[in-house]
Amino acid sequence: MARGGQGLARVAVVVRAGAAPLWWLGVVAAGIGVLVPGLTGRRIGVLAGAALFLVATAVVATVRRKRYTVLAGSAARAGKHDVLQDRAVTVRNWRRGHRWWLFLAFLAALGSAFAVPAAAGLLMAGCGTGLWLKSAWIGRREQAEGALLWVRVDWLARNAGRPAGKAVKAYRSTGIAAGDAAPGGARRKAAALV
Repeated sequence: MARGGQGLARVAVVVRAGAAPLWWLGVVAAGIGVLVPGLTGRRIGVLAGAALFLVATAVVATVRRKRYTVLAGSAARAGKHDVLQDRAVTVRNWRRGHRWWLFLAFLAALGSAFAVPAAAGLLMAGCGTGLWLKSAWIGRREQAEGALLWVRVDWLARNAGRPAGKAVKAYRSTGIAAGDAAPGGARRKAAALV
């Protein structure tokens, strides 16, 4: 990076990076878990899992919103020497940094099916849904303010997560068209052919 530029990752992309793996691993674990009768029985397991899904979705979607709002409110404009990290790189770094945690959580969800079928898998899926909703909330804020939010890569945790952690002192902002991700962290759709 030239002359004091920083590597910047999209905040919404970092948040959204865990949504798909948590969702799909949770759905698979819940699906396999339903096949096991378990100690509580399938019906109680699925009902408990549904309650855990709703609670996890609500908690993950709303936790630390005040911190995100404060950081977004004080975002400084990104400099011309700052390097914007591609969406694919941000997602890959997050998933590499969390791969063992995801694997162990998946195994724990499968193992817990012998006690409470499908519950832990639905809990994982709820966490993924909550991350997706949080990234959508960030995206709506970006759209409303006409600015994308970025975080310095070196302020992220070692596993490339925590875009609102203690190490993060401020966000940077760019115009809405910067980078290769749409507001909210989804892939930017190709421009329609005219």
